[in-house]
Amino acid sequence: MKNSNSKDVIFRSNNRAPDQMRPVNIITNFTSMAEGAALIEVGNTRVICTASVEESVPAFLKGSGKGWITAEYSMLPRSTLTRTPREASRGRQSGRTHEIQRLIGRALRAAVDLHQLGERTITLDCDVIQADGGTRTASVTGAFVALGLAMEKLVEAGTLNKAPIRDFVAAVSVGIVEGSILLDLCYEEDSQAEVDLNFVMTGGRKIVEIQATAEQHPFDETQLKRMMELAANGVESLIERQKTILRNLPLLPLA
Repeated sequence: MKNSNSKDVIFRSNNRAPDQMRPVNIITNFTSMAEGAALIEVGNTRVICTASVEESVPAFLKGSGKGWITAEYSMLPRSTLTRTPREASRGRQSGRTHEIQRLIGRALRAAVDLHQLGERTITLDCDVIQADGGTRTASVTGAFVALGLAMEKLVEAGTLNKAPIRDFVAAVSVGIVEGSILLDLCYEEDSQAEVDLNFVMTGGRKIVEIQATAEQHPFDETQLKRMMELAANGVESLIERQKTILRNLPLLPLA
């Protein structure tokens, strides 16, 4: 890969165009115990996402009539090229883990009417079994599928009258590598990126969160606009995949 402007041909290690996503595959009901489960594959990144329902809420929500959506994230020891010790063996979670699971929780709460959910908690566990870049964005996208499957089961069981979901949510990464703006970075690209951006958006094209950092060189408004355009297109393609899987999931009217 070399420095290039938008008119040049960009060669990526896997022969993708700059605006092209990696292959995406979502396998539902990957495990049988959780209320909702999905394995999401984005290129060589693979994340198991499960949704667990509890008929209780954290203390700060008791008596409020509102439910809660939260998330936990982890990377298995051999999800990377060399073994990474389990965080439990070190006695604490890293700052990166806290940051990512909070991002997942925020993204999914933005899609759910917590009053309609009632006083129950849904926990999304996102376990990375193979990491090749974009684990947090894959986790958001896969976790929404697991959440939707759990909501469908709650409606089928009569626990809920309707799924309290307002809209679909997915996420994707964009970056600037050697001057080129690229969609959906793999690890090789991400490790070289001058700018790294994570983008979370709803099916209604509403932005939930943007995380953008210039690690080497600052970026300008024109570059930011182009990164957001690519990211929005990438998220739309992911949401189309989610809708195919959750085609029986009715949404609440948008506020």
